[in-house]
Amino acid sequence: MSNINSTLAGLEFAQIGWVVPDIHTTVRFLSQTLGIGFPEPEYIRAQDLKMSYMGKVVEADWLATQTYNGGTFIELIQPLTGQSMFHDYLAKYPAGGTQHLAFRLPISGFDKITEEIHKQGYAVISEVDHPIARMAFFDTYRTLGVATEIMGITPEGWAAIKQMQRANG
Repeated sequence: MSNINSTLAGLEFAQIGWVVPDIHTTVRFLSQTLGIGFPEPEYIRAQDLKMSYMGKVVEADWLATQTYNGGTFIELIQPLTGQSMFHDYLAKYPAGGTQHLAFRLPISGFDKITEEIHKQGYAVISEVDHPIARMAFFDTYRTLGVATEIMGITPEGWAAIKQMQRANG
């Protein structure tokens, strides 16, 4: 049986997800200090994405922004109201920090990889079925120190990734 390390080794590292208490302060710091530009944060509602949390869609919202920098996407998330894995993280770590690492592959391999991780004993915290990607967030905190996001990218998603890379690369 494989383990989480060998499972993830076959995937492409895609994103660092930071949960922060004040997204505008974080964007300003990263922009002024490191020259990393971000688009204006967007308001996101979990229920609009049909994003599940512990198996059911719940009411939750947050601000988020993402940019491509140095070969990796950086995502910033500021929880606002409701309950989600982002709210849980900020409750546990009020100063914020790296909440998840994301790995991607074509959508055709998504079910196989997520089933393999689940068989290794890792529970799904949250899931999203979006036109650009299916996403599953696994509770790998005890093993890796962060949650692990698996992104099954659709053809529309690959086009969106290329567009972001060109705009920010």
